[in-house]
Amino acid sequence: MAGLPRRSTKLPSVPSAPSVPIAVLISGSGSNLHRLLEDRRTSAYDVAVVIADREAKGLRWADEHGVPTVLIPWNDYPNRRSFTAAVCDVIDEYGCEWVVLAGFMRVLAPIAISRFPGRIVNIHPSLLPAFPGAHAVETALAAGVETTGVTVHFVVEDVDAGPIIAQRTVPVLPGDDVASLHARIQVQEHELYPAVVDALAAGHITVSNNEVAWS
Repeated sequence: MAGLPRRSTKLPSVPSAPSVPIAVLISGSGSNLHRLLEDRRTSAYDVAVVIADREAKGLRWADEHGVPTVLIPWNDYPNRRSFTAAVCDVIDEYGCEWVVLAGFMRVLAPIAISRFPGRIVNIHPSLLPAFPGAHAVETALAAGVETTGVTVHFVVEDVDAGPIIAQRTVPVLPGDDVASLHARIQVQEHELYPAVVDALAAGHITVSNNEVAWS
């Protein structure tokens, strides 16, 4: 008796949604950039371009992953507005839908907020609104708090004042110095930031009237 013809059990392939292009802005070693690059293959985002305001060590991560890099030296521009305009032009050139600040040590001029409203995010090494600014880890230690952490937030004109998207706590241990505390904060940063950027790219996070909603 002839055998019955076999039916394929292979499911038809379903085309995956195209990844959302993001720009990552850095100034230093790029540890958060590294993690964003490592996670992009399984995320809703892809890193379209990395922009640095100086010869940042973190540019090597982009080079290793074959991601374009653009150097826009701060000192080449007469003021913050012209520097920001140059950064925004590159972001537009690469068709980026999100702007991700990852250790970027410049405050962008308000034109960036106008050109990418609700599309710029930052990560900060404290539990905002506590300890805003460039020396958050040092300030937390000096204040003698028992707990600090990390915050991902939308960027607005005022520094570190945008709507909070997500936070994680980090205990301050006896004997901590800036290096040891910052190292533990970075562990949380490297887990939290790619997850938040993935959720943003997938459309799971929205902001309205300074209120953030997850879906």
